[in-house]
Amino acid sequence: MKTISRIWGSAANDSNTATEWHARLTAHWVSRLIGEEKDPCGQWATLGASSTGVGAVQVAGGRPVTVVVDGLLLGLMSPASPADYILQRYLELGFLPALEGLHGDFSIAVLDGRSGELWLARDRLGVRPLYYASLPGGLVFSSQPLALTEVPGVGRSVNRRFVGLFAASHYRTFDNLQSDSPYENVRQLPAGHWLHWKSGKMRTGAYWKLEAAPDYQLTEEEFTARYRELLLDAVGDRLAHAPRRAFSLSGGMDSSSVLSCGVYLTGEKQTAFSTVYDDRTYDESEDIRTILDATVANWHQVDVSNPDVFELIGKMIAVNDEPVATATWLSHFQLCKRASEAGFSNLFTGLGGDELNAGEYEHFFFFFADILRSGDSNKLSKEVELWARYHNHPLYQKNRAVADEGINRMTDAGHPGRCLPDRNRLMKYSAALNREYFDLTTFEPVMDCLFDSYLKNRTYQDIFRETAPCCLRAQDRHGAKFGLAHLNPFYDHRLVEFMFRVPGTLKVRDGVTKHLLREAMRGIVPEATRTRVKKTGWNAPAHLWFSGKGGDRLLDTVHSNAFKALGIYNTEEVERIIREHQRIVAGNRIEENHMMFLWQLANLQAWMHLQ
Repeated sequence: MKTISRIWGSAANDSNTATEWHARLTAHWVSRLIGEEKDPCGQWATLGASSTGVGAVQVAGGRPVTVVVDGLLLGLMSPASPADYILQRYLELGFLPALEGLHGDFSIAVLDGRSGELWLARDRLGVRPLYYASLPGGLVFSSQPLALTEVPGVGRSVNRRFVGLFAASHYRTFDNLQSDSPYENVRQLPAGHWLHWKSGKMRTGAYWKLEAAPDYQLTEEEFTARYRELLLDAVGDRLAHAPRRAFSLSGGMDSSSVLSCGVYLTGEKQTAFSTVYDDRTYDESEDIRTILDATVANWHQVDVSNPDVFELIGKMIAVNDEPVATATWLSHFQLCKRASEAGFSNLFTGLGGDELNAGEYEHFFFFFADILRSGDSNKLSKEVELWARYHNHPLYQKNRAVADEGINRMTDAGHPGRCLPDRNRLMKYSAALNREYFDLTTFEPVMDCLFDSYLKNRTYQDIFRETAPCCLRAQDRHGAKFGLAHLNPFYDHRLVEFMFRVPGTLKVRDGVTKHLLREAMRGIVPEATRTRVKKTGWNAPAHLWFSGKGGDRLLDTVHSNAFKALGIYNTEEVERIIREHQRIVAGNRIEENHMMFLWQLANLQAWMHLQ
């Protein structure tokens, strides 16, 4: 099967090398050559674009300068296409100054035949992907990594660190090193970065990053009004690019806010797609129903109760070029399929809302740590008491002792704002990993510390090194498979910059997350949804998928010679985990199951056997 890659290209020191690489790349991709240049020193470079995928790749210019854009630019005042606009700015200003004013979700390639330069760039939040491989004879790049492995000198050797982390660590560790890919010799261009190649020399750098800055000195009413304005602008800018649109809808504030803003701006109810399940653990149907009358014209329920999990994992790996991080994305894969079949080409999501609004349950610990550092013991006691009242769970207890333990374990009291890796989570399944393949104890996650707030650093970590990258990647590739462009208003860089200058006390208040968002959406989101405290979170009942017959199938895999030959796992420990999971689920025991580990196991072994 050919892989869809929306943009691709190469730069080589001689025409023979360029010709060979071009042949390798075009043999793998559904693509067409759109630019080829030879500089005065004899270097060759090519650009390509897919003929299928998410929308039309924008192309502008020709000899001597060609521009290719995958994605969209927002807020353009002229009728020019994104590629025409970038070409004009490039000719006037040069590449790096041209990037400064761009707003949108994009990956860009510029080939300048006058100077033999190749420039690449990726949007600020990493919504659109871009990979490259640097070789002695030049450079190759693409929207997805697999095709690059066909180029001589790149190869398909896997990145053992990636495999080891995927095998036995938590999904939050997979993207900790921002330039890594699943393949040893393929690199990822980080969000907000550029790459320059000329005469056999490559360099990279950042053109944008969040900077530490004091919180805005505004009243709560002014914060609320500004947030409302920015979110409406972020949704409105994207509505202009999405004529055949639908909305992905769960029962929470994030997707509900994006949908409700769409209704507010258009004056029309919209179409929504939601995943539903027979199992009540993760089904959000009842919560979703509270918003339907006010906002939804057509509600499509995508039932993912009893999927053919292993067949779908194989299909998803073929689309993703790698194992997929969490079971949620199987549900998303099915939702995209249904939306595409129904004739939609754009899908709005609430992705990013948790990170910007401190919406994850674990964010409470970092919020508490900020209060503790401020010395306001009365406020801390009140917030912990309300946290426990609203969010206690028979399996995940909430009380002062748990709060204190979490603060001590995940924050550094001696270094204001410095968050620590969650070693309990990182090492939970370390016994299942063969240390001779990869020693998990040697992995030290990068923990950025840009701010003096623990909560800000934790949410920054989520966006750039943990939760967001794997989600954006799966979202993008499922969209490419089904011809859907995903639109994520919360990942508008203007909104992101604003939210990192909002105090944490406006994000969490009285034991309730997303306080400022709830206030900003007053009169836009229906009250039953806006004031709901309970958070289910968009997830999937994978605990059921890997029990019974699903668990037996995993056991068959683990007992196979092919699995043992990989040398990745401690087979006896993996078997113990599978059997324990089956007992927990079959007995309805109030005990943490192993569905996350088993999802990763099923994905990794399927992917490894394709290498």
